[in-house]
Amino acid sequence: MVFTPIHDSNTLKFIPFQAVTFGLIGLNVLVFLYQMTLDADGIYALSLAAGVTPAMLLQGAGGVAQLPLPAEFAHLPPEATLFTYMFVHADIWHLLGNMIFLWVLGDNVEDALGHVRFLIFYLLCGVGAAYAHAMIEPDSSIPLIGASGAIAGVVGAYLMLFPRAGVWSLILMRIPVKLPAYIVLGAWVAVQVYFIAAMDQSGTAWWAHAGGFITGAVLTPFFKRQSVPLFGSGS
Repeated sequence: MVFTPIHDSNTLKFIPFQAVTFGLIGLNVLVFLYQMTLDADGIYALSLAAGVTPAMLLQGAGGVAQLPLPAEFAHLPPEATLFTYMFVHADIWHLLGNMIFLWVLGDNVEDALGHVRFLIFYLLCGVGAAYAHAMIEPDSSIPLIGASGAIAGVVGAYLMLFPRAGVWSLILMRIPVKLPAYIVLGAWVAVQVYFIAAMDQSGTAWWAHAGGFITGAVLTPFFKRQSVPLFGSGS
């Protein structure tokens, strides 16, 4: 990332504490701690079981033949993985990268939407991200995992609600600087567009990020509190 957000100057106005944001981070961390108790085969099996496999999601059980699902997860239908995949991560850096964005941006989006609407919003963004990825890679048997798509929706909401809020970020993970959110998060958007246009094959699900972002931007006007303006300054 060009800019990694580490803190913003946007205060909470409606809620005393970002309970849902904190709970989502806690759940992601707990799942990762569970992953650390597994060997490599167990982690792979968990990814297959809980991740979104596009071929199975779009084509049903016949989409991918004989996936080696562990017995305790074999009952999960593909539709259930639209939610479970958001809480499984590939490694500690995958987890930390997602959680720092959620911690810095999620509290204000939760404040602007309210606890319940924010939770529903977050999950819907994750679902939108998964479907975007699946539609681009409909025959893929590689499971999609991670909270990136849902958090991309939070990025979209933050840009819609607080584009001028001050966000402290690290430039190339080294130099701290305070910039308006539209620059920090606009750079994030530019990175996604660049790698999608370049048809990057690194394994990152760029279209999931795009799908989550678009879902978040579309849903924000309908989920925000009526008293919260679009494109406000934040404070």
